[in-house]
Amino acid sequence: MASSGRRPEHMAPPEVFYNQDEAKKYSQNSRMMEIQSQMSERAVELLNLPEGQPCFLLDVGCGSGLSGDYLSEEGHVWVGVDISTAMLDVAMEREVEGDLVLGDMGQGMPFKPGTFDGCISISALQWLCNADKTSHSPPKRLHRFFSTLYSSLSRGGRAVFQLYPENSEQLELITSQAMRAGFSGGMVVDYPNSSKAKKFFLCLFAGASGVLPKGLGSETLARNVPDQVQFSGQRTRFKNMKGKSVKKGKDWILDKKERRRRQGREVRADTKYTGRHRKPHF
Repeated sequence: MASSGRRPEHMAPPEVFYNQDEAKKYSQNSRMMEIQSQMSERAVELLNLPEGQPCFLLDVGCGSGLSGDYLSEEGHVWVGVDISTAMLDVAMEREVEGDLVLGDMGQGMPFKPGTFDGCISISALQWLCNADKTSHSPPKRLHRFFSTLYSSLSRGGRAVFQLYPENSEQLELITSQAMRAGFSGGMVVDYPNSSKAKKFFLCLFAGASGVLPKGLGSETLARNVPDQVQFSGQRTRFKNMKGKSVKKGKDWILDKKERRRRQGREVRADTKYTGRHRKPHF
């Protein structure tokens, strides 16, 4: 996983970070397009849709429409939601086949109950764990998103989120709010032994429990490195899912203090972000 100092969600809010320059990369960078297509293909595979049957799907954090392109290729009809006008402008220029909606996922999904057969989301969910404004509460925004998403899915529908969790605490926060909203499911980890190829997919079931798929590359799994963690009404621990946590490290503390300053909060120079004084040395 990326270090805290390089993570996009720590640099600026998504509607600011994904400006015109950043949006263009998603239509001009062949490597980025290839990765996006591969992750979209895997997300759709995990949806376990009826074979040969077109479905009506939701793409949350659709960006410039690269994941939507794959949905169209597979014969599905889709609606994309994104908070960045620059990314949606690129999607419109590319003449994607899906309908596009400008919206903040943290404010909920504005769709009627039972609208969609399934949902995918590529590299977007972790943004909800950040408080970009003083009014933002990550647990509340996650719960608002998951509860409205649950309503907008048909019973038995699935939602698959490819995400880049920062640490095990973030995974706990995300999954606990998904459970509160009524989802069951769990985390599927592809290539858990690889630091570069490892990918996290949160697979959620709406209204009916399902069998959690196996992660790719799990045939040569090392001891105590799980390729999935299933939850269903109980708190789930993710200590072995990502390795060493960056929380409490120097970079994490400095980044936390800087985010608090941007939010207008007071940060004393002689303390950590928690406000605890350092012990004097005599």
